[in-house]
Amino acid sequence: MLLTALRWVVLVAFIALTICGNVLVCLAVATSRRLHQISSCFILSLAVTDLLLGLLVLPLSAMLELHNGRWLLGGVFCNIYISLDVMLCSASILTLLAISVDRYLVISNPFCYPRRVTPRRVGITLTAIWTCSLAVSFVSINLGWNAPDFRVQNLDWDMWDEGEEGRTCRYEWSNNYVLLKAFLIFYLPLLVMCGMYHRIFCVAREQVRRIRATTPSFAQAANAVATAREHKATVTLAAVLGAFVICWFPYFTYFTCMGMWAETHPNKLTHSIVLWLGYLNSALNPILYPALNRDFRRACGQLLCCRRSNQGELILGKLAHH
Repeated sequence: MLLTALRWVVLVAFIALTICGNVLVCLAVATSRRLHQISSCFILSLAVTDLLLGLLVLPLSAMLELHNGRWLLGGVFCNIYISLDVMLCSASILTLLAISVDRYLVISNPFCYPRRVTPRRVGITLTAIWTCSLAVSFVSINLGWNAPDFRVQNLDWDMWDEGEEGRTCRYEWSNNYVLLKAFLIFYLPLLVMCGMYHRIFCVAREQVRRIRATTPSFAQAANAVATAREHKATVTLAAVLGAFVICWFPYFTYFTCMGMWAETHPNKLTHSIVLWLGYLNSALNPILYPALNRDFRRACGQLLCCRRSNQGELILGKLAHH
C-alpha cells in the first residue's frame, strides 16, 4: 500500500508539473507584449503540445502504471490513446527541431531574420509538423501500417473483454515502420539539432572573438565579459541538447530494438522507465526553453508576482472585514 501511495504521489506531481509549467508559458505569451513576435510561435506551439500531452495522455498512462498495465477502456479507446500519445510526442520533438533552426537563424544573421522567418513560413512549418505527426499516429495506426500483418491493432476485444489477467493496451510495431518512424521522428531531428546548436556555439565564439578584438584598451574587462558569455552559451546549449538526448534516446533505442526483434517480449519495468523518461521532456521544456529567454523569465515572474499580490490583497481584505 505504501508503494502504491508513493507511485500515486509521484505520478500526480509529475502530471501537475507538466500541466502547470506549460500553462504558465501559454499565459506568459498571451499577456506579455514583448513576446508577441514570430519567434514566440514555436515556443507557444511547444507549450500547447506538451500541455495537451499532460491533459490527454499522461493521466491514461498513469492509469496503466497503477493498474500494472491493465487497460479498462476497450480496444477503440486504446487506439485513440496510443494515437494521441504518438502524435503529441512527435509534434513536441519536431517543434524542438524547429526551435533549434529558428535560434540558428536569429543568431547567425539577425538582420536577415525578419525576411527569412515570416508568418507565412512559420504557419507552413507548424502545418508540416502536425501533418507529419498525424501521419505517424492516427493515420498509420488506424490503417494498420504499424502492425506486422497490416491489421488495425487492438480491435479484437471490447471494453469488457479483459480475460483472466486483463488486457494491455499495446502499440504494435513492424520492422519497416519502426525504422522509418525512429529515423524521421528522432534520429534525423537529433542530427539536425546537433548541427544547429554546434553552429550556434561557433557563432557565439566568433562574436566573443570580435568583442575581444574591438576593445583592446579594456582587454581585461572584455575578456571577462566574453568568457562569461561563452560559458553561458556552452551551458545553455548543453542543457537544451542534453535534456533532449537523455529523455528520448533511451526510448527510441528501446523502441527500435523491440521492433527489429519482434519476438522479444518487452519488459514492463524497462518500458515504463523509458516511456516516462520521454514524457519528462515535456515537463522540462517549459523550464528550459522559456527560462533561457529573458523576456519569458520576466513575463513568468510578473504572472507569479501578480498572483501573489492578488492573494495578499484578498487576505488583507478578509482581515479588514473581520
